[in-house]
Amino acid sequence: MKKAVLLIGSLFFGLAVQAQDSTSATPGKFTFSGYMDTYYFGNFNNPRSQSNLGLSGPGVPGTARAFDQKAGQFGIGLIQAKATYTADKIDAVMDLAFGPFADLGNYGNNVGFLGAGSTSLAIKQAYITFKATNKLSFTAGQFGTHIGYEVIDAPVNYNYSLSNLFNNGPFYHIGLKAQYAFSDRASLMLGLVNNVDNIFDNNKKKGVIGQFFFSPVSGWNVYVNGIMSNEASNPVLGVDSTVALSADKGMYSLLDLTTTYQISSKFFLGLNAAMGSQKGDYQGYGGPATSKSWGGFALYSNYAFTDKFGLGVRYEMFDNKSGVRALLDASGKGASVNSITVTGNITAADGHILFKPELRVDSYSANKFEKNNGSLTKSQATLGMAAIFKF
Repeated sequence: MKKAVLLIGSLFFGLAVQAQDSTSATPGKFTFSGYMDTYYFGNFNNPRSQSNLGLSGPGVPGTARAFDQKAGQFGIGLIQAKATYTADKIDAVMDLAFGPFADLGNYGNNVGFLGAGSTSLAIKQAYITFKATNKLSFTAGQFGTHIGYEVIDAPVNYNYSLSNLFNNGPFYHIGLKAQYAFSDRASLMLGLVNNVDNIFDNNKKKGVIGQFFFSPVSGWNVYVNGIMSNEASNPVLGVDSTVALSADKGMYSLLDLTTTYQISSKFFLGLNAAMGSQKGDYQGYGGPATSKSWGGFALYSNYAFTDKFGLGVRYEMFDNKSGVRALLDASGKGASVNSITVTGNITAADGHILFKPELRVDSYSANKFEKNNGSLTKSQATLGMAAIFKF
């Protein structure tokens, strides 16, 4: 791994020297953008507590959704403030996020150098991209993950509630990556990152990320994504501190396929499928002695009836019966879930406001959700509306 770091560092240095004589043909410019979202969802189970969706009280651990967890009450999602600098040879992104969803999506940043509490929690992305040539670029800093179909930004996703594949991460990476465009229809990205969803490297072993993109025909895009990282924590100082970490002690790996096809100007299809595994001491939390796996898929379809109204449907299946990820049943054991989400998209105020009415049904393989009488059931249905302002 040290050789890989030195190789990338040497390549960076050589490219920097090569670029010293080049000048931007046009001056760079700043772009400011952002959004905020608010929502209300009712739960047809009418749980007796002011519940999370799937975290209703004693004996019911684990949440059913990563972000829109509160039912039966109004909520605020995320407030984003993003500044982008763009020039011929460099891009820089400073992307700050505040609010409950920012905390949930950036959970590995809540401990700073001086202990609990950190301003790093507000950093959603902060990276620099050096465009060495018109085909080759390098990016360093903290950036959103390349894995998956959906992103944390509510205006970008068609559905408001996020898929189970998204909920099980990863969310972001801190490191260095290089991207080469073979053509406008094929490119390759490779990189080194600290680890999975954590601002600090816990063991000095770098994870490897990659993405291969190709577009077989116009309107059809395919992304093959991957990450592999040893997430085992270093031994505590003074307690077997000289013990070396084995290569697979806390190995985490994920292979992801994302593909989209714009069939017509109105009709759109998408697919996300992923398989993951992990073993041993995962980020110091313990884990299975042998490798255990999880996986799932999500199918997407949406249709634009007019330029201001559309309707989308997502069907998904996620299997975590091994219990290695966060999706658990009411007893804390691994489970599988089938979910269907129907979302309307209404555009208003010259495109600055999006209204997303949404119905979602989650069906687990075992009891998961609380009902009004305190009993448990395998399924839940929620209905509500999200309002998103963007600029």
